[in-house]
Order: sequence, then C-alpha cells, then structure tokens
Amino acid sequence: MRAIVVTEQAAGTAGMTLRECPEPTPAINDVVVEVRASGWVPTEVEWPSTWTDRANRARTPSVLGHELAGVITALGYGTTGLSVGQRVFGLADWHRDGTLADYVAIEARNLAPLPGDVDFTVGASLPISGLTAWQGLFQHGRLQSGQSVLAHGAAGAVGTMVTQLAREAGAYVIGTGRAADREKALDFGAHEFVDLANDSLEDVGPVDLVFDVIGGHIQKSSAALIKTGGTLVSIVGPVESRPADGLSVDFVVEADRAQLNEIVQRVRDGRLRTNIGTVADLDDAVTALNPTDRIKGKTIIQVRR
Repeated sequence: MRAIVVTEQAAGTAGMTLRECPEPTPAINDVVVEVRASGWVPTEVEWPSTWTDRANRARTPSVLGHELAGVITALGYGTTGLSVGQRVFGLADWHRDGTLADYVAIEARNLAPLPGDVDFTVGASLPISGLTAWQGLFQHGRLQSGQSVLAHGAAGAVGTMVTQLAREAGAYVIGTGRAADREKALDFGAHEFVDLANDSLEDVGPVDLVFDVIGGHIQKSSAALIKTGGTLVSIVGPVESRPADGLSVDFVVEADRAQLNEIVQRVRDGRLRTNIGTVADLDDAVTALNPTDRIKGKTIIQVRR
C-alpha cells in the first residue's frame, strides 16, 4: 500500500516520503479501514509519539496522520459494534502507524459511524478539531450558558470549532488572531474580534474561559483575564499533560465515539461548519504538507476519490 512515511526526526516535514508499505492486519479489537480521506496536524512531526512507542522504543519508519474517514475492510478478533463495509471516521492511536495511507489498523472504539450524507473529506476534518473543541469547552472548561469565552486562533481549524460550539451552548465568544483573520472569525460566529498585533488584549475584560492554542506570552496575558472560578484550557501534544496550577488545564485530545456522534450530527443539521483549507491527493501530499504560504484551515489528503 502507499503511505506517507518519516524516518528522521531532525528532517521534520521535509523528511516525508511517499512509499510502499505492507498492508496492516487487525489486532484484537481492531478494524482495518480503507482510508478515503485523512486530516493533518502540522505539529505531528514534533510529537514524541510519532517517533517512539509507549515503551519509548524507536518505531520508525512511521506513517503519519491520525484523522481519517473511510470504509471498514476487516475486523480483528473480539471486535464488536462495527461491520465490514461500514463508513466510519475517527482518531487513530498516537503511538501507532497513522492514516496517511491506503489502509490503517485502528482500535474499533476510536471510530464512529459516518453517515452517508457526510462526505469523507468532511468526516476526516472533524476528529481532532472537533474533539479538541468539545473536550476543552465542556469536559475541561465546564462551559455553561451565559458565560464568556476568549478563543485564541479563532479562524483556525480548532478555533472555528470552539467558536461555533461555544456559541451554540449560549456563550459570548471573543475571538483572536491576526488582522486578516477578523472576517473569518466573525463569519464562524465570534461576537467580537481582537487583533493580537494591534489591539490590547487587556481591554477584553474578565472572561469565564480562555481556550488557548498559542501558548507563550499570549497564554500568560490571558490568564490575568480569567474570572474567579474560571479556567484556561490549553491543548498540548500527545505526551503527558503538564501539572495543573489550579487555574489552567492542559489536555491531550482523546478519541470518543459518543462525542464524534454529537459533532457529526451538528454538521448534518447545519449547526456546525467545517473549516477546510487545502485538499490534495495522496500522490501530492508531500508538497501539500510542506506549504510555502500560511496554512488557512484544515489540510485534508484525499487518499481515494
């Protein structure tokens, strides 16, 4: 099968190659999925799990990609709840070969049914962005109707999901980003927008929840804006979370079938829009995943049309 593979950590995304690899076989509780589309997160090559397994042993060559939509072709022993020929989407394990390939072996519990009226490209754009937004807002941030949310990177793949889900939940959303992001952030539902290069973040005033995808001094400045009892949620790569300080919650997104079902239903009924930027075929993936221009929205690789 074809797959996008990396072998040298120092090379970063420039070290990607498209090569032939053995087709995976399903372990206990696995399924094999014929991948139709795969999502991409640019920081994947920086994650320790891309390069080592859970025992910290080198696992290269490593197949990249963790989001997928496709069709099940085989079931492992003990697998229940899914069937061969079923359309699915979901989030592959961080420490296993990924989804930028013709086929992937994945734990069945990491997948949810993909309704027939949702395109594979759309399905592949949802797992990381949608689950990150959902878990940050509702599990870790405990968002309630009437609260205020400061959503950093509001025009990005995660930020647009955060904005829409928070607004649907009855929150007042203040988006941030570059000046060029203003119209997009507002179009996706932000009530107001802060240009981080030219506006004063301190003028935002107290908020109940900060959703941070930036870190650094922006995160530190944002912490001072949180109301008593509020929370700063920050996403980190698939490594152990940093210790909480009582105010901030750093979390790693996790696969969750029930949440995926909630997210895709919102797409179906128009409550949630995807933010897809670049779409490319697998043969052109190496070029598409090494862009010369700023990334705008989610990058999707169509493995099969």
